[in-house]
Amino acid sequence: MTVLVLALIAGAVIGLALGALGGGGSVLAVPALIYLLGFTPAAATTASLIIVTATSVTALYAHTRDGNVAWKTGALFAAAGIVPAFLAGAVAGNLPEAVLTSAFALIAALAALRMLRPSASKPPDRVRPGKAAGAGAGLGAVTGFLGVGGGFLAVPALVSVLGLAMRRAVGTSLLVITVNSIAALAARTGTGGGLHWEIIGPFTGAAILGAWDGKRLATKVSGTTLQKIFASVLLAVAAFMLVDVII
Repeated sequence: MTVLVLALIAGAVIGLALGALGGGGSVLAVPALIYLLGFTPAAATTASLIIVTATSVTALYAHTRDGNVAWKTGALFAAAGIVPAFLAGAVAGNLPEAVLTSAFALIAALAALRMLRPSASKPPDRVRPGKAAGAGAGLGAVTGFLGVGGGFLAVPALVSVLGLAMRRAVGTSLLVITVNSIAALAARTGTGGGLHWEIIGPFTGAAILGAWDGKRLATKVSGTTLQKIFASVLLAVAAFMLVDVII
């Protein structure tokens, strides 16, 4: 019963992150599944992709209704990342867990610092397809390598590289997360032994409900505040994982 309660609480928090921030779900899901619910790292990364895919689809629908999804930009971003995500996911299965964890923490910290750094540049009047495709391919590779949805990198890229407003970047990132997660899951088929569906089911249900609350929260909080919250969560998770590797 305690494990079920923890799964429900963790799922609700992750859904809130995805609904409000458009990312961060996998960053929170992987540690929660390992440290709170006893999953192995391989099972946790696979389970987190299942959870985040289902939750992202729900949150994407909610943001679409409000017109907060840049479909052309998101489609270019997501399509460019499919093959890199698949290939990187296959390679990651042969690397030591400590290497993957350290890389995960480092990239999360760099993404957070970029979000906290104010940008003096003016958002571009139009999105260049080549720029969107290049950024999407890089994001897909990192997503497959680390076994996460990639929202914690997609939002900074959409804001800083492609010049989308924070709220529009949040909605668009959910499209990218969904596509990249499915590609990474395809590469990891058969490698996530030890999946406990009696935990994954309630976890996913709580995350989906939390995503709706997160979407409502996003309409009441400024984009700047969301950006700072998002970056703070990333830094905290990165520090926790680095300490765990060192100890």
